[in-house]
Amino acid sequence: MIGRLTGTLIEKTPPTICVDVNGVGYEIDVPMSTLYALPENGARVTLHTHLAIREDAHVLYGFGSAQERAAFRQLIKVSGIGARTALAVLSGLSVDELAQAVTLQETGRLTRVPGIGKKTAERLLLELRGKIGAELPGGGAAPAADGQADILNALLALGYSDRESAAALKGLPAGVEVSEGIRLALKALVR
Repeated sequence: MIGRLTGTLIEKTPPTICVDVNGVGYEIDVPMSTLYALPENGARVTLHTHLAIREDAHVLYGFGSAQERAAFRQLIKVSGIGARTALAVLSGLSVDELAQAVTLQETGRLTRVPGIGKKTAERLLLELRGKIGAELPGGGAAPAADGQADILNALLALGYSDRESAAALKGLPAGVEVSEGIRLALKALVR
């Protein structure tokens, strides 16, 4: 298994980059978040990698952080989610945003990623629950997270942005019921 590469970045052709490691050029598929964080060609880079061996190819995937690679590995364990879809998810959401979406069970965030429909988003949230996002505050409290997710979805359906809705959720008392939470959140947003 190739777990990490350090070498000279010689080419960027999204979503693939080429890194020269002592005269050997490794083609590595990366999410857009990693691609945007890379330096110019000719600079030294270190990437955490995941090697996928298929019947027709050996494909190397690269990530800017170990957390991003761990999230990728959790994503490809979900039935029906391949490496390309996992890269798309990590291109559209940071690891923290993905963890928050899983903790709050927000299908809306995942469906904004190209190629992720409602059913796929629901499957992702179900299978990733407790695997990604459990380290966040409140990540283990499933009933509260479900209520918060319902409140958040209601605010999003009413046209409030992610940022406005998340800010309104932070001001709610712990364990508030959904109907009362929506009322309090709307009251806070009107101010």
